Amino acid sequence: MVVILAAGLGTRMKSSIPKVLHKIYGKPMVKYVIDAVRQLLPENIIVVIGHSDNKSSNEIQNAIKECSVTFAIQKEPKGTADALKSAVKHLKGFNGTILVLSGDTPLIAIESLRKFLRLHKQQREDLSVMSFMVDDIHSYGRIIRENGKPVAIIENKDAQESQKNIKEVNSGIYAIKSGLLSLLKDIKINEKKGEYYLTDILDIAVKKGFRAGVHALGNETELTGINTRHELYKAVHYLRDKILNKFFNEGVSFIDSKSTFIHPDVKIGMDTVIYPNVYIEGNTTIGNNCIILPGARITDSMIGNNVVIKDYTVIESSTISDKAAVGPFAHVRLGSLIGRSVKIGNFVEIKKSTIGEGTKASHLSYLGDAEIGKNVNIGAGTITCNYDGKKKHKTTIEDDVFVGSNTQLIAPVRVGKGAYIGAGSTITKDVPPQSLAISRTKQKNIEKWAVKK
Repeated sequence: MVVILAAGLGTRMKSSIPKVLHKIYGKPMVKYVIDAVRQLLPENIIVVIGHSDNKSSNEIQNAIKECSVTFAIQKEPKGTADALKSAVKHLKGFNGTILVLSGDTPLIAIESLRKFLRLHKQQREDLSVMSFMVDDIHSYGRIIRENGKPVAIIENKDAQESQKNIKEVNSGIYAIKSGLLSLLKDIKINEKKGEYYLTDILDIAVKKGFRAGVHALGNETELTGINTRHELYKAVHYLRDKILNKFFNEGVSFIDSKSTFIHPDVKIGMDTVIYPNVYIEGNTTIGNNCIILPGARITDSMIGNNVVIKDYTVIESSTISDKAAVGPFAHVRLGSLIGRSVKIGNFVEIKKSTIGEGTKASHLSYLGDAEIGKNVNIGAGTITCNYDGKKKHKTTIEDDVFVGSNTQLIAPVRVGKGAYIGAGSTITKDVPPQSLAISRTKQKNIEKWAVKK
């Protein structure tokens, strides 16, 4: 079983957003914790939140409702021990180890958790605490040892000056045998804070003769809870470096890793080169031998092999097929499929459209709600007029069509295979295959008009 404590107010974040919902690479902190512990295959994951009347608690429930967790309600913010008490009713009948951790530790590594639980089991401990070593002054509780054995955890505010020099501190991660939950009732309120500290369970367990251990694992960055904007900033950059190092080892090149931000669920193929100031977000997959040039942002999209994404291009929830080139300054909006060897050029916007193999739209066009076939030429300034003020309508352009510059296609409309559309035309009716469609007023020249003016 896993219990995640997520009811903290997080006042030091200076935000109306609940602390555990602050995002790192588009994902709330608490989701990182849930995703990590889910790899342990627990029987259940219980998330402790504040009272249901609390706006923050409702926001947390809405943010992670699809994560298949059980919510426990802490009626009042009375500390970590009281928070764990709130989860006890969901633990009735369970016989085994309960992993307790905080929702504000998104950098926790699954390897550290597995090693911690393995030590807890191997050493047959009733209670285990994960600790870590610090170099500088830290606000976390100090691990008190006597003859090398852990006997208590002293919170920073309650620590004596000599104790504040202790370098081993509490991570807030516990492995507790279900039988020890009865010790929660023995935890007394801390008079200074008016809270019940879960840290006191170590002292109580040792005095009652239970087998307890503290294990220094992981590192400070991984295990420190995020309580401030600066700590959030540091977490973003720590995770950035960790993600990029993984890709370096998988054959991906970065021109400037310090200006590149890639979400943790992104996949990138070998021999792809990422230029500076690139943001790759969500569940994006990029194939082999791609080039992503400066300023591009790609979100929740599939990029094939040998694709070039040029400068300052935005791609959202779309598919770019092999050997395509997109940009610079292009915008591919959600629901679009860019076919093999397609060229989408500068200042072209694609929305919810399919672009067939070998088609070119090189300049200054808008293609929305369109189905465009193979080897079509879209001239500069072409617009599919898909919205009539109430509904969106579809434009269909079949294979081998040539669309001249500055054309407006008034949807719904179909242009047949091999047809030509003259530049400057407004097309309001279907164009038969192999036809030439022209819609212009006759040019009239008034000689000497400028002289007379």
